[in-house]
Amino acid sequence: MEIIIGAGATGLAYAALSGDDSLVIEAAGEAGGYCRTIKQNGFVWDYSGHFFHFRDEWMKNFILARMQREEILECRKRTQIYYQGNYVDFPFQKNIHQLPREEFIDCLYDLFNNPHHSQSTFKEMLYTRFGEGIADKFLIPYNEKLYACDLESLDPGAMGRFFPYADREEIIANFKIANNVSYNDAFIYPRGGAIEYIKSLQARVSGRRGKTISLNERVLAIDVERREVKTTKRVLPYCHLISTMPFNRLMEACRLPHDASAFSWNKVLVFNLGFNRPSHGSRNNWVYFPGKDFIFYRVGYYDRIFNAERMSLYVELGFPASAPIDVAGALERVMSGLRQAGIVTDQRLTDWSSVIMDPAYVHISAHSAAEVEKQRRLLARHGVYSIGRYGGWTYCSIEDGMLEAKALAETLTRS
Repeated sequence: MEIIIGAGATGLAYAALSGDDSLVIEAAGEAGGYCRTIKQNGFVWDYSGHFFHFRDEWMKNFILARMQREEILECRKRTQIYYQGNYVDFPFQKNIHQLPREEFIDCLYDLFNNPHHSQSTFKEMLYTRFGEGIADKFLIPYNEKLYACDLESLDPGAMGRFFPYADREEIIANFKIANNVSYNDAFIYPRGGAIEYIKSLQARVSGRRGKTISLNERVLAIDVERREVKTTKRVLPYCHLISTMPFNRLMEACRLPHDASAFSWNKVLVFNLGFNRPSHGSRNNWVYFPGKDFIFYRVGYYDRIFNAERMSLYVELGFPASAPIDVAGALERVMSGLRQAGIVTDQRLTDWSSVIMDPAYVHISAHSAAEVEKQRRLLARHGVYSIGRYGGWTYCSIEDGMLEAKALAETLTRS
């Protein structure tokens, strides 16, 4: 019997694709992880904005096969940055020509007269690749809000393929002919929210003999020598254990020696806000806010996707892992910021919900990468495999996690 910890997209994908009998254990009362959806008085909100940008055609067809195609909305992404009272197209580094003249000159001068050469940290990489003007005006303040940490502590490749790199030639070329295409230039979204993806995976798992999902069952301890998992309900033997729980928590559950100082992360408070009137002006799907005068770093419009008559937003705020969160106080500051930015004008807030994602973004450093690689090799000797964004302690998409699950299922099924 294979035991799978976590009924999020990665865990369910593994269960659906494995050729062995599988039991999925989920601590929450509902499958989905951060892909769960809140439906409230006609508003459809996710725990956070989850807009699938499929790159793998096989995985796309695998997920959509159990969904109603007419309920899938296809969208072309439009995003901008709210910078000092004006909107600049994303990515910032390719659109500095949209800044006021003096600021544009600052960014252009620093791009070509750059004294920075080191790229040993994420912050140094930003200075070296883009110069102080671009880095100080957007890339550093925005990512400090996103990660809620000092960027000197992050590996230069912490965001991998998701960081919108651009060389000087691309930046100059964009002055004349706009080319802001990125990995997520187009996305799809179900009318019922991201939970519809999870339902598709659940249907594949539940429809197969030897496959079971157990909710409200939390892992207490893992004995890797005996190959047993102790949960809040029972003790279970396993041949393979596939974990999607955060890697540091897996190591704690296994009671194996490890360097806990290698792991740090932030948490994110997400507000879903519903209003009585439509939004005005903007055609954006989401907007980035680097300014320190705004408590949030990103605002997204659900109503742009649904073409809805009432404004529906998600608003994201980053916090250090140890920071207390005053939800009521944060909501007051969010509403003030939305009014300051002109997003809320004559609309009245009628519905809202909040979610705390903890962990949200893991902090990837040379230290954490080395520790994960070392411990993964050790765990594999005991039939334990840790996968997904949090299981791999990495920055990846939901699709990446499912593709990793597919590759592991194929490997273990053959063995």
